[in-house]
Amino acid sequence: MSSIPFSAQLINLFAAAILLLGFAMLAQRRNLALVNLFAFQGLCLCLATLTTAISTGQTHLFYSAGLTLALKVVALPWILYRLVRQLNVGGEAEALINIPTTMLVGIVLVMIAFNVALPISELSQTITRGTLGIALAVVMLAFLMMITRQKAISQVVGFLSMENGLFLAATSATYGMPMVVELGIALDVLVGMIILGVFFFQIRDQFDSLDIRHMEKLKDN
Repeated sequence: MSSIPFSAQLINLFAAAILLLGFAMLAQRRNLALVNLFAFQGLCLCLATLTTAISTGQTHLFYSAGLTLALKVVALPWILYRLVRQLNVGGEAEALINIPTTMLVGIVLVMIAFNVALPISELSQTITRGTLGIALAVVMLAFLMMITRQKAISQVVGFLSMENGLFLAATSATYGMPMVVELGIALDVLVGMIILGVFFFQIRDQFDSLDIRHMEKLKDN
């Protein structure tokens, strides 16, 4: 039985940290702490991408790691911090179901993700193929957070975490996407965050709350 290279073990370690941070985000109730966890998740993703770049010599992954650091560890958390502070929503992020039940559902989703990803990862020849199941699990946990949270801020963080999982999946399967695609996605995410920031202020001014249930009132208008 061949031993796993140290670089692959390091990548698996960072991927496991991303998954654990996904669970922590799922259990976290405070918006400011949620933003902190998202920044740490982005840092782990950056380190995993950088390790992959060093061990494989894929030049474009160095740019991907730098882009991840700039966007998901610095820019987006800074924007989210400003939104949380200015909107005064740093308190609890209300959930539709209680945390223990949410965590149990999350564990089931992780088991499903690993079983779905197993046959795909066996076909891949990359050193990161072992993280494909983790990447899919991160996507599913982020989706679960989006559908169980009532506040718009926490749903946006869930969406960004889902994008982290998709990026990790792309790196796991094919050593990442073409650079032009990654730049396009990064620009879309950044512009989307700016638009959502304006949207949040409009919701707060209209309803004096960021609870998305208030949006149902617009259906009758």
